[in-house]
Amino acid sequence: MAQETQNHTLSVSGWAAYDSSGEIKPYTFKRRENGVNDVTIEVLYCGICHTDLHYAKNEWGITMYPVVPGHEITGVVIKVGCNAGKFKIGARVGVGCLAASCLKCELCADSQENYCDQMQFTYNGIFWDGSITYGGYSNVIVADYRYVVRIPENLPMDSVAPLLFVGVTVFSPLKDNGMLGSPGKKMGVVGLGGLGHVAVKFGKAFGHHVTVLSTFPSKETEAKGRLGADDFIVSTNSQQMQAGKRSLDFILDTVSAQHSLGPILELLKVDGTLVTVGAPDKPLELPSFPLIFGKRSVKGSMTGGMRDTQEMMDLCGKHNITCDVEVIAPDTINEAMDRLAKNDVRYRFVIDIAGKISNI
Repeated sequence: MAQETQNHTLSVSGWAAYDSSGEIKPYTFKRRENGVNDVTIEVLYCGICHTDLHYAKNEWGITMYPVVPGHEITGVVIKVGCNAGKFKIGARVGVGCLAASCLKCELCADSQENYCDQMQFTYNGIFWDGSITYGGYSNVIVADYRYVVRIPENLPMDSVAPLLFVGVTVFSPLKDNGMLGSPGKKMGVVGLGGLGHVAVKFGKAFGHHVTVLSTFPSKETEAKGRLGADDFIVSTNSQQMQAGKRSLDFILDTVSAQHSLGPILELLKVDGTLVTVGAPDKPLELPSFPLIFGKRSVKGSMTGGMRDTQEMMDLCGKHNITCDVEVIAPDTINEAMDRLAKNDVRYRFVIDIAGKISNI
């Protein structure tokens, strides 16, 4: 394992955390030269994910410093390898969580690279050449073309950036559980944050009746008035929860704080499904009775594979779906990280890597 190898001669400017303080500072480093399967991308925008904060502060104990975060990347292609002809110079593209996988296993063959045992992330991973991967908090990234997607021309590059992670993370379980192409179902979304607000947009675009569950009554106006949700349930209100029993076909739980799934499961119809995409640092409470007496299922899901990511992006282009973002300049990343830790963002921060706040 090495931070750089002999082929890493492309000088890149970026921003990195050097230690567990999590402070992000300027960092100049080397990337690999464009290979036969690569595209070199000028990074225009990069979303800030809560995962970035975890890695910057080494809260999961696996950070390899210095770490350059960022896995919600949009930009334009400036160089193309001979095997990457599906992309042309000037193409609008995106890079999400995935940098590499084995490309040989059953999962890779089925475009479920995200579940491959040898999958490596866009940052803090180990690429095929043994180098540590660096993410999108940088002005240039070199990516294998098989992990790059096209961005529809009608979507702004800033507010589309978080779709590379949050978008496909909520899209894949919707697709996997029959919520795509079968309108008219009743869908619940637990939590109205970065993931949840996109889930509401998808649910409405796909023709479903969407109910938002939140512990914050103040979010009802946002959920219904601006995002178009049909109903709103305060999950701490026992009367509202009782009134909603056995009313939903499918629930997507986006909450990353510890909570009990029992009351939420009671909202599902018989044979309904709950999928959790949040990642609490403590185990979720899962009582057996709501499962047994409702023949209900609980599943997990992570970010999607490349086929799902491109399909999601194309559908976003068709329905004009983007994330609600606050665009910042690189010199305010630390302030944004501090606000993110306090959940003071609606709903995603996006870094204008060029330092110029504008839509492209």
